[in-house]
Amino acid sequence: MRIVTLAGSPRFPSRSSALLEYARDKLSARDVEVCHWHLQNFAPEDLLYARFDSPALLTLIDQLSEADGLIVATPVYKASFSGALKTLLDLLPERALEHKVVLPLATGGTIAHLLAVDYALKPVLNALKAQEILHGVYADDSQIADYHHRSAFTPVLQHRLDHALETFWQALHRPQPAIPPLTLQGAVHV
Repeated sequence: MRIVTLAGSPRFPSRSSALLEYARDKLSARDVEVCHWHLQNFAPEDLLYARFDSPALLTLIDQLSEADGLIVATPVYKASFSGALKTLLDLLPERALEHKVVLPLATGGTIAHLLAVDYALKPVLNALKAQEILHGVYADDSQIADYHHRSAFTPVLQHRLDHALETFWQALHRPQPAIPPLTLQGAVHV
């Protein structure tokens, strides 16, 4: 079992990357191979100039193609997810998340941005043909006591993260429906 984690904050460390580190630790303890990516893995000019041949981008695409799932974490700025993350997602192939289970995580300064994942991030993940996008976890800044050293979350946030990760784990192990062969209506068989 392999997953990719993607930290969408332009800063490190960050509150959203703390959520991702927690998820990686929990899943690694269950013998899940985790390939971790963050925006700092990409040269800014590769993102800004849409360099589809960027070595880092090609490696990410390759790892995504082999992965069973993706966990993406982002801060919420101006009622939407990180613009730098959007720039990276725009460079992925149209079907980059096909057959993948995706768990979105987000952080923001106030609970007022709670729906940013639903109305901003999930449509982009859906456009990349994610098989299943789970209910994400949104945390406001008051729920993350420390993110510079060892992450410290409120008990409520930790419970929500544990529940989301358990749901993600179960979704990764859910039997996939068989895909019927493509048939063409009215095709002539010789």
